[in-house]
Formats: sequence, C-alpha cells, structure tokens
Amino acid sequence: MEKETERNMMTEFWKEHSKFATVEEMMLDSNAQELTQHELPEILSLLPSLAASDVLELGAGIGRFTRHLIGKARHVTAVDFMEKFVEKNKKDNSHLGNAEFIQADVTKLDFPKHSLDVVFSNWLLMYLSDQELKSLAEKFIMWLRPGGYLFFRESCFHQSGDCKRDFNPTHYRSPAYYNHLMSSLLLDESDQTEKKCYGFDMVLNKTVQTYVKMKNNQNQLCWLMQKVCRDAVQQHQGGFSTFQEFLDNQQYTRRGILRYEKMFGSGYVSTGGFSTTKEFVDMLNLTAGQKVLDVGCGIGGGDFYMAKTFGVEVLGMDLSSNMVEIAMERAVKEKLPLVQFEVSDATKRRFPDAAFDVVYSRDTILHIRDKLDLFGKFYSWLKPGGKLLISDYCCGEKPWSPAFQDYVNQRGYILYTPQRYGQFLSEVGFSNVRAEDRTEQFIQVIKAELQRAEEMKEEFIQEFSQEDYDAVVNGWTEKLQRCETGDQRWGLFYATKE
Repeated sequence: MEKETERNMMTEFWKEHSKFATVEEMMLDSNAQELTQHELPEILSLLPSLAASDVLELGAGIGRFTRHLIGKARHVTAVDFMEKFVEKNKKDNSHLGNAEFIQADVTKLDFPKHSLDVVFSNWLLMYLSDQELKSLAEKFIMWLRPGGYLFFRESCFHQSGDCKRDFNPTHYRSPAYYNHLMSSLLLDESDQTEKKCYGFDMVLNKTVQTYVKMKNNQNQLCWLMQKVCRDAVQQHQGGFSTFQEFLDNQQYTRRGILRYEKMFGSGYVSTGGFSTTKEFVDMLNLTAGQKVLDVGCGIGGGDFYMAKTFGVEVLGMDLSSNMVEIAMERAVKEKLPLVQFEVSDATKRRFPDAAFDVVYSRDTILHIRDKLDLFGKFYSWLKPGGKLLISDYCCGEKPWSPAFQDYVNQRGYILYTPQRYGQFLSEVGFSNVRAEDRTEQFIQVIKAELQRAEEMKEEFIQEFSQEDYDAVVNGWTEKLQRCETGDQRWGLFYATKE
C-alpha cells in the first residue's frame, strides 16, 4: 500500500509538471534553456563511444538528449512516464533514425538479458524509492552486455531547480548512497560449465560543472559505471568486491585520511606535503591558463596550490570517493572555480587527445597493474610540448625480504625499480625522460615527519587517539626500515611529449 501511494504521488507530481511539455517543466527550472546550452554538451562528452550501440534512455522527457543519442547510436529506446513528454519526443525526433518511444513506468520495464550496450538515465533514480532503485539497478546489470555502460545523473542532498512545487516527493540521496548501491551489486550468471559473476566498476563520478558555474551548485552529480566480470571467490584485499571499496573502507577511510593529513600537513596526503609539492611543481614552469590533470589528487592540496599560485586549471581525479569528498568540501570553502574534482578510474577514463598541458601524479600509480597502458593514455592526453611529472613508490632489485613481499601483497601494490619505471615512459613515446631515485630524500622526509609527530604527540592523541598515534608512528617507522634495507625505493619521473 505504501509503495502504491508513493507511485501515485510521483504520478501526480509529474502530471502537474508536464502540462505543456516544455524544457522548463522537464528541468523544473525557469533558466532551463540557458542551462541546456552548456549542460548538454558537458554530459554527452562524458559518455563512452555509442557507435554500433543499443541504447536505453530512461526518463527521456521531451528528448533533450534523445536526438543526440539517436545521431550516435545504432538504436535508441526512449522511455518516459509522462504521455505528453513521450508524444513531443516522438514528434520531434522519430524522423532522425532508428528509435523507439515508449510510455512506461520504469519499475515495470523489462528487456532481454544482455540486450543493451548503454543505459542512460538523467534525473530518474531520485524519483524511485530505495527498494525500487535497488530492483532497477539489478535489472540494469542484467540487461547490459558484458563491458556495457550505465550512465546516470541525479540531484543530491537538495533540489536544484527554482520551479515552485506544492509538494515534492523526490529522494535527494547522498552520492555515497549511489556509490555503495552500485558497487555492491553482484549478478551470478554461472552455469554447470562456467562460473560467471558480474558487477559494476566505477569509471567516473563527478559534479556537473554547468551547475557549479551558473548556479554555484555542487549537488548535481553524474556517474559512469561499467559492467565487468567479477570473480566471486578471488576478492580484493580484505574481501572487498571492488578496488574502490578496498580503498574507501580500509586504506583510505575518512579517519585514516585525516590521520595522514595530520602527518603530511594541511591539504596533503603524500610524501613531504607542501615542501615536495612546491619543489616538484616548480619543475613544471606552469603558466596561467594551462590545463593540468592530477591523477590521484588525494584531498586536493597540490591542486589548490597550483591554481592559486599559477592560475592554471586543474582536474583532480582519485578512485577513493572519501578523498574526493573531502577535496570537494575544501573546494567549496576555497571558492576556486579553476579546480574540479572527480571520482574516477584512470585506467578506464577517456579524454580527448591533446587535452592537457601537464599530467601530474603523486604516489598513486603503485596501485595500477598495467602501467605501460596507463602511460600510453597519459601520452595521448598531453598536448605536444606537454609535461609529465610523477613521484611514486618503487622497489629495489629482487629478491625482496619476506617482510617486504608480505607488505606489497597486503597492500596490493605493483612496484618496479626506478630504472624500469623510466623505461616504461620511453617505450610509450615520451622524450627527455628523467628517472631519479629519490629514496634518500624520502628517508629524510620520513625522519622529519616522525620528529614532527613526536612534537605534536599530545595534540595528535587528543584529536584522534593513542591507538591512532601508535599506528601512524609504527607505519612510518616500518617504511623507514624498508627504505634503509633497500627493498623500498622512491622515484621521481619527468618527461615531455614532443
């Protein structure tokens, strides 16, 4: 009965806001025309290639996106709840190509298994109850072919449009709610001959910049997820189903991040904090207006420094949603339009060729297995004359000590010697490659941070706990020992694209 009442309320809400089938009604905003001019190309730029794709568009409305999807895809099925919206979409766009227009309640839709390449949803999931959302998400992963994509965009926390509403049944959820729901899905399609499970991997999660720039609104968010084969037995470290879950729940919990920041300095979660950031950034000779990609941005300290000091535009990306959440909170306080943040997987993210002047990364790529492929992406994303600067954990020559091998296994790191790291960069086409073993500097930084920890011991314990203090000091001490025995190294890498 409660479910039926909620669906009835949602029907009444949209009947009230679909009388004239205008873009202002559909977006619930008097400024819809201008917003669309900027938002539409932004959203479309985030989608994977739609060539030869079968696309399902949910909440299609009057067809703001439909006409563009038809132009790119093999077939589009456009679905909406409201008859007037569907009629207008069909009238305006049916002549454009191979498309079907359906009036339906998405909670009652069904499609064959593995029949779609892309599910595209704009402002739909927030109109479903938690149970309806979960059921539909389970259908998404069933309908999509392996390797297929789910794109969705929602209003989080509060409404964004300025349209007057006598009542509002919308569910303004947190981004974390959607992240957890989608990443925890597991579809078992095993049979007698083969065990097959599927889940969603995060490609990106970011704010819609049109709303940030035009309305100072950080609460419009979008996601791109990919359906991937998942081994139900061999989980990530700690039994987590995705690498992102491992990062957010074990290595980079919110409390753990703030502990790191206490050690590295305000805004930083990588070796040396501000001092190494300034040293390395100064090597880049940045100039105002340049575009910088920061891969593994942490909580954004380096990005704020680059934007404030040099006037560059920075896109910070990190797979840890906890990191990015903190960075975005700081960005709102800093009021820096030159800095954007997104949760994304660098190995899956797509950018146009020659999109950036600089690719910058601090102590991040140790997590990534196929470094050669990633460095190839960096090369393609850089403009001619562009610069690459990376610091990262490395290793000494094997054999390693059993303790170091256990440490690497426990963290899931993929480490190479500084020399091999530099060879990777040369192999993908970079010029002027400098691969420097900076382990001695790393050792001195660790010693300085341990000294600072001792000096602020009471403050640290008061802010966190004795257990937290001991964990951090022990971790730093063990890191120092691994470096002094030669197992662990720290490398700095600089290269250019000619």
